[in-house]
Amino acid sequence: MAQGLTKIVIVVQARMSSSRLPGKVLLPILGKSLLYRMVERLLMVKHQVQVVIATSTDAKDDLIEAEAGIIGVPCYRGSLDNCLDRHYQAGKQYHADLVIKIPSDCPLIDPQIIDEVLDFYFNHQGEYDFVSNLHPATFPDGNDVEIMTMPCLEKTWHEASRPLELEHTTPYIWEHPDKFRIANVTWSTGLDYSMSHRFTIDYQSDYDFINRVYQELYPAKVNFSCADILALLNEKPGIYQINADYAGVNWYRNHLDELKTVSAQNTRSLTNQ
Repeated sequence: MAQGLTKIVIVVQARMSSSRLPGKVLLPILGKSLLYRMVERLLMVKHQVQVVIATSTDAKDDLIEAEAGIIGVPCYRGSLDNCLDRHYQAGKQYHADLVIKIPSDCPLIDPQIIDEVLDFYFNHQGEYDFVSNLHPATFPDGNDVEIMTMPCLEKTWHEASRPLELEHTTPYIWEHPDKFRIANVTWSTGLDYSMSHRFTIDYQSDYDFINRVYQELYPAKVNFSCADILALLNEKPGIYQINADYAGVNWYRNHLDELKTVSAQNTRSLTNQ
């Protein structure tokens, strides 16, 4: 299927019941919600995409559906804990050929990086079922892009069964290179900042960091890039320090005994601070 005929659906999983920072996606960033600011960035990609917010049927997530209405994007509501099902059902409902998984804790994601991963997919169209930039990751944490064809997602939906596969959507794909044609896009700089730079949100200090980055960059340049953020941190290293204690901390740390394709080098434990 040609690029122009491919229906690309970006599914943004979001819910209010975050265990570490409840309601984080609705925290304010320059007068709008964090989720609003993130979708604003997703809509800057050069490829034609449909953004869908995928939340749960839990009553708390009525707020997420209402926010989707404010933002002006559709909202799919499904399972609270089975994000794989949420991604599959949202992709199916909106007639996706490609589904892009981008979690709602990535409000600083660079649209150019999304385009870079999409460009790779289309330059190798028909060669891969799954293309990501985080397995292994090299970009600063919070630039997570995972692209899967609808047949790939459907096969995963039928076959995955472990709790971590259902909660995190794509581990079944990573763990089965025998079943899926997988490619990874690395950062063109040749650098690996995945464990040293944290642009994602899970803790209060992450919010403080993200809010400060927006205050510094957004007023002068709405579409500020990853390079702009890095230049800011170089100029004002105190901003980097706001959430530096959590750099490299991610969900992998709790599943190292279950994942064959992730090692201790890909995560850091909170106890090591």
